[in-house]
Amino acid sequence: MDIQWYPGHMTKAKRTMQEDCRLVDLIIELVDARVPLSSRNPDIDKLGQGKARLILMNKSDLADAARSAAWKAWFEARGCYVVLLDARASSQMKSVHAVIEEACREKRERDRRRGILNRPVRAMVVGIPNVGKSTFINTFAGRAAAKTGNKPGVTKGNQWIRLNKNVELLDTPGILWPKFEDPQVGIRLAAIGSINDNILNLTELCGYVIRFLQKQYPQALAERYRWTGDCQAETDVYEVLAQAARLRGCIGKGGEPDLDKAAQLVLDDFRSGRLGRVTLEAPEQ
Repeated sequence: MDIQWYPGHMTKAKRTMQEDCRLVDLIIELVDARVPLSSRNPDIDKLGQGKARLILMNKSDLADAARSAAWKAWFEARGCYVVLLDARASSQMKSVHAVIEEACREKRERDRRRGILNRPVRAMVVGIPNVGKSTFINTFAGRAAAKTGNKPGVTKGNQWIRLNKNVELLDTPGILWPKFEDPQVGIRLAAIGSINDNILNLTELCGYVIRFLQKQYPQALAERYRWTGDCQAETDVYEVLAQAARLRGCIGKGGEPDLDKAAQLVLDDFRSGRLGRVTLEAPEQ
């Protein structure tokens, strides 16, 4: 399953980000905690050279806590500040603000030595589609400052948002990169909803999720769909889908399970966390 998706507007968005990078002190990159490395755009490292870096591992409430801790340590060992985050939770924003201040401490000291006082930190918020950038900004700002949605491509252009006298954020559209060299990256991004579902074979994608769960989190399938098989054969995947269809009333003509509808159901269960806290990759990989 080879997945590639790079709409034309992303090229323009990348050029705009390159121009705006010179205006900011800090790059705040949101990644999805379920796929912390696959959801990082490698172009951001080039764009952000010489800038302080803060990685927000969003949707950590949906991810495996032990693996999230391992990923946090992995990123910190590479010089990044890291916060595990649920972007909807206003109670977590105080810790984000504290880390922003820490990340920009040297910049503030330089300003002070130059006689520049009370200049706000300017931070660019970046990330691939559907990782929760706009949700984070709205929660951090305490108001609806950015458009949100549960599908990729809601934010179309850059916009400055002044949070307070100390911090200004630049919201940017979610951008991918032109080609996924590792096919597994595309599959993982599709699984979490960062690729447009309309270009995907959702039944095939669901098969990947089911096989992964059976290997790494078998209790998820047992608890949600009462499945205790091994999912090693392709037929086992269809049996899981048929079981899910029967349990959830997805029955088609002639009383047969509607496998396509069941595939969408299983993907929705995975993406929403109803299958439990799951992380699709580990640092040791």
